[in-house]
Amino acid sequence: MARRVVVIGQGYVGLPLALRAAEVGFEVRGIDTDSKKVKLLDAGDSYIDDVTSSQLQEALRTGRYRPSASYADAAGFDICVITVPTPLRAGEPDLTCVIGAATAVATHISPGSTVILESTSYPGTTEDVLRPILEAGSGVRADTDFHLGFSPERIDPGNSHWTLANTPKIVSGFGAQALEHITDFYSALVRTVVPVPCPRTAELAKLLENTFRAVNIALVNEITTVAAELGVDVWAAIDAAATKPFGFQRFTPGPGVGGHCLPIDPLYLSWQVQQVTGRPLRIVEAADEVNRAMPEYVVGRIAAGLGRRGRPLAGSRLLLLGLTYKPNSSDLRESPAMQIASELARRGADVRAAEPVAPAELIPADLILTRPDDNELAAADAVVVLADHDCFDYELITERAGYIFDTRNRCQGSNVERL
Repeated sequence: MARRVVVIGQGYVGLPLALRAAEVGFEVRGIDTDSKKVKLLDAGDSYIDDVTSSQLQEALRTGRYRPSASYADAAGFDICVITVPTPLRAGEPDLTCVIGAATAVATHISPGSTVILESTSYPGTTEDVLRPILEAGSGVRADTDFHLGFSPERIDPGNSHWTLANTPKIVSGFGAQALEHITDFYSALVRTVVPVPCPRTAELAKLLENTFRAVNIALVNEITTVAAELGVDVWAAIDAAATKPFGFQRFTPGPGVGGHCLPIDPLYLSWQVQQVTGRPLRIVEAADEVNRAMPEYVVGRIAAGLGRRGRPLAGSRLLLLGLTYKPNSSDLRESPAMQIASELARRGADVRAAEPVAPAELIPADLILTRPDDNELAAADAVVVLADHDCFDYELITERAGYIFDTRNRCQGSNVERL
């Protein structure tokens, strides 16, 4: 077993991976160019939902995990895992962070070492982007001198059932030896390893997973926008369909999609298909259009609901419950709730929000934060459930609020309007 592991990027993917590697006995350096994050990690203060501060402190205590803001600490690595962000810029993949990490780590590659990309990207990124940078910077070849592969992350923030350790891990490599080394590494970390023929297959598998979710969420979102006109309770229809034990998987509507994966990953695939074939990936583009329209649709529904109660949206006092993109998570990335808050304020509403999970310093200063207590609930012209954190008292909310617009189907009563 190789002993020295470097994990580049200490976010939602990299930090759990680094601590798991340290837990099973590797000597780990967690590198992140954000010095503020490194200071927090040094102090044993976790900023990731899936990593408690006590877990971080234990890893630091063993001496097997050490955070760093310097690529100098990558020197002498046996295995390097790149887990940096891959955002979209103007609708196109932005691999700046991947390129920067590869350029920095290339000088530390030695014969026999292994580099693994976990950052989500389009098929061919590992071979066409990462590999040339690593070979040029190191002076050695991936197929003969060092090992290179791709293993897509499958982190689901806030999911306590499916964790890094028990979620099957797809692995790939250039050549049999690379695949063997990468398989051996992840076999020490996770329960099940799934080898695939090549990095392109692994890259496409990751995009396929998230595109499947995005498309099916878009399906129920679009049906939701017409169900009332059809005289149907969409939630009851979904419940009924979900009783089928085959051929159906339950997806529920919501105010939009958020996080780093669903709003972004399918568009990586769509972008590459357009570049390579000259044809659009129509179902992906249609799903993205539906999901991106949901925040505006929610705002329209709130305005209509207020109108039926004799209140214009402008000047109405609104209490938003939950600003993160999913319940019980502190993750605000690409959150549709934040888009809804911004649009409601733009239209003249008096917007307040209760967000007990996400750090307050990450929420725009012009958004008033409060608690959903008796007074706030009673004073609101509309209470809007956006991220249905379990810590909210839905019985109290239903009892005290005059009008509730619920995008998550958590409240029941004559004063509740569901998405």
